[in-house]
Amino acid sequence: MKIEKENGQKREKGCFSFTIFSIALICVALLLSNISTNLRENVNKISYSDFLEAIDKGTLKEVKIVDKSTIFGKVLANNGQYVSFSVEIPYEDPNLIGALNDKDVMIYGQTTKPSIIEKILGYLPWIFSVLLILLILRNQAAHNSNGMKFSESRAKIYDKTKSTVKFDDVAGQKEAKEELAEIVDFLKYPTKYEKIGAKIPHGILLVGNPGTGKTLLARAVAGEAGVNFLHISGSDFVEMFVGVGASRVRNLFAQARKMSPCVIFIDEIDAVGRARGAGLGGGHDEREQTLNQILVEMDGFEKTEGVIVLAATNRPDVLDQALLRPGRFDRQVTVAMPDIKEREAILQVHIKKVPVSEEFDIKKLARATSGMSGADLSNIVNEAAIYAARKNKDVVENAEFEEARDKVLMGIPRKSLVLSDKDKLMTAYHESGHALPYYFLKNATNLHKVTIIPRERALGVTVGLPKEDSYTHTKGQLEDKLVIMFGGYVAERLIYGETTTGTQNDLQQATELAHRMVCQWGMSKLGATSNNNDEEPVFMGKEMAKRKGLSDYAAEEIDKAVREILKEAENQAEKILSENKDKLDILAKTLVEKETLDDNEIKELLGFN
Repeated sequence: MKIEKENGQKREKGCFSFTIFSIALICVALLLSNISTNLRENVNKISYSDFLEAIDKGTLKEVKIVDKSTIFGKVLANNGQYVSFSVEIPYEDPNLIGALNDKDVMIYGQTTKPSIIEKILGYLPWIFSVLLILLILRNQAAHNSNGMKFSESRAKIYDKTKSTVKFDDVAGQKEAKEELAEIVDFLKYPTKYEKIGAKIPHGILLVGNPGTGKTLLARAVAGEAGVNFLHISGSDFVEMFVGVGASRVRNLFAQARKMSPCVIFIDEIDAVGRARGAGLGGGHDEREQTLNQILVEMDGFEKTEGVIVLAATNRPDVLDQALLRPGRFDRQVTVAMPDIKEREAILQVHIKKVPVSEEFDIKKLARATSGMSGADLSNIVNEAAIYAARKNKDVVENAEFEEARDKVLMGIPRKSLVLSDKDKLMTAYHESGHALPYYFLKNATNLHKVTIIPRERALGVTVGLPKEDSYTHTKGQLEDKLVIMFGGYVAERLIYGETTTGTQNDLQQATELAHRMVCQWGMSKLGATSNNNDEEPVFMGKEMAKRKGLSDYAAEEIDKAVREILKEAENQAEKILSENKDKLDILAKTLVEKETLDDNEIKELLGFN
């Protein structure tokens, strides 16, 4: 920091000195220009007619013709003294010399040459421009010494002495760490593998959702092995200039070989590793040249070089197959979303730096964060700490963690939004319609809480709390989930005789789920068949060439099966709410009063054991 400050002071001092010098040059130029102008202005200017009249009168003493365009001379004034004058010759006068000779006027001729002062004045703009260009180049070099070196690698280098991240710093991901442990062992003891003839993979592709810890795992490999670590993003290779990406790839791998043993980590490799020539126009663009160079460099690896390439992506489906063949990225390691035990372990890592209350229930928070990544959990802990600091608390309590979780999932509360009593009651009935079926469905998860506090994405929210992570779902579980989705729609119709636009998201999610039950999972009268005709995003033109093999009759049958599933769920939701309308009224009115109710409060309110 001290060196950076001193360099900054030097740059500022240099800029200040140049500014003073520039101002001085301008002042000198203006001064010299004024002097030259004043010298010229001391000579009286007369018209050519007056000059001819002076010749006739014989009052001229001598003249000097300069460049055949200007005449300088002396003329007799009324006071008997000779004064200097100048006159511009407007046209070529063949009789001028004869007239002057007739009057015995001394005639001189001169071709002017620029004086030193005039030369300086002429060169000053060029001198100033050159100095300005030099200053710009100097500042650019001072702020970014590599600013003009487009072809050099932009990888961040982590020296082996500074690679402090270990596998213990990565909570969960047991299977991924076991796979990567082999790479660590090879980097530490390469001769062990060479003796037996084993070839360690040249490249390992880390595949997983954003925030699952792919980058942290890559750094942990370098930290465990005690080797250098080069980190670069796939987008850093791509430039508008042709050949720059390929040059940066060559520079990166050359740098890695000099630092061997080391780990190269290419984050978001799909930025340059997408399938070649698969688009509508195909083509040989800069990105493809960069990808080709990566393939060449990985083919050129020798087993003795001690360089391992790790790459990360959340889109393995779009990568070029040449990247995934043996000899390149021949091993894929899945970095999965954490399960409930791993979420608890991740939370334990992050709360080490945060003082929490003794009542904090980490297991409950782990259950309530199903489907969240490690980055999400880190964000929840940080947000909870911010909430606690805002309230001037010394420790973070369950309330802050709950508030932080809701913020991450649903957005911040819209406190400025003031609902009318009518809208507030209608929202309460809608959310109560979602909440009440939880207590009458045998396959439903536990209810966590229900709230009518408006947030960024909804006017109210009902949240379930699964007992454990579930990776498969039965038909009964999905049907109960549909009943809960229809609860808000049915409650509005039951109480008000009509529905609102607030049911849009519920109906959309229900329809999508029912469609998957029919087309993907065979959970309808159509039986064990898969008629998945989902429209996927068009990627590089490949999907546009696919032929959809679904007939009109099959599409109609699918629609019928979907409608039957949705209608059955709607009827069941209506039955539950109609038979328990008194409980629905109590829950809705209490919700208007308290705005948020958790599972225990609802059970006590409605008399559920």
